[in-house]
Amino acid sequence: MRKLCIITCLMLGFTFAQAQHYVNPFFDSKGSARISVSEYTPAKDTIIQTFHRNEDVVWARYVYRIIDMRQKQNYQLYFPATPDDPDYRSLFRVILDAIVDGLPLYVKSSDVGDIKPYFDNDPMPREMVPPILNTDRDGSMGDGNIATSDYMLLNYDSTTNQMRFNNYSYAGFVRNQYKYLIQEVVFFDRHTSRMHSKIIGIAPLQADNVTYYEDMPVMDALYGQILFWIAFDELRPYLAQQFVIPSQNETKRVTFDEFFQKHLYSAYIVGEGNMYNRMLPDTHYGYSPREVKREQARIEAELLDFEQDLWEY
Repeated sequence: MRKLCIITCLMLGFTFAQAQHYVNPFFDSKGSARISVSEYTPAKDTIIQTFHRNEDVVWARYVYRIIDMRQKQNYQLYFPATPDDPDYRSLFRVILDAIVDGLPLYVKSSDVGDIKPYFDNDPMPREMVPPILNTDRDGSMGDGNIATSDYMLLNYDSTTNQMRFNNYSYAGFVRNQYKYLIQEVVFFDRHTSRMHSKIIGIAPLQADNVTYYEDMPVMDALYGQILFWIAFDELRPYLAQQFVIPSQNETKRVTFDEFFQKHLYSAYIVGEGNMYNRMLPDTHYGYSPREVKREQARIEAELLDFEQDLWEY
């Protein structure tokens, strides 16, 4: 019995010593807080996705939402507004770095007003990307001339097929890039007996990319603001590698992927999948601002009530 106690104590001591070896200190060797340092491992970088069988999904509905980064809940997606922060990057900067790394982009439809993503098509050729991200000194969209490389967020080398990020134009561009359009599918899985939602695609919107005119349909204006579409699942590996800038609590850190998966952002509905291919704010078809609000509330209520109504007797 005595030998057993001794062996147990030795094992506990060894385990404690091993546990101490892997302690991650809050302060580094210079006494600075390690608030933006993470010890990544392959296990942590694994993106877990729930598998949904086709026969288990008995109801689904596509909706389109706009994430407006001027809303307080979305500030963490916009900041830092500078491209040279040593610890954090904004969502748009993460996207730009992903493009440099080879993230495929998808062009919008050639039909004006059609905002749906078409990921079955071939990705956009890399040489087409820099003209889309071309800016003037005042932040307005340029003419797409490849020669004006000083005004491009990304420069393309046709010899190596490589991209290079340009800090010079970043500040002038992002001050007018404060919205994202997302396509989301809301569906009910009878195997889990609950509602799920998944972002299918995300598109940066650039307000200065549109020349507005009187009585312009809102659908056409929204279409003109879309820079390109990104398949969200192809972007997630990059989102999982970057923390969002903390809000109030410096030790409360989540990655961009967690930020989206936990629905920590705020977004409002601008449309749904329907036979008319119309968006809610399209006042060109007779919607008043009050009717738009009513339609948004109706769709939100239907999405919220569907799951609850399944259990009504």
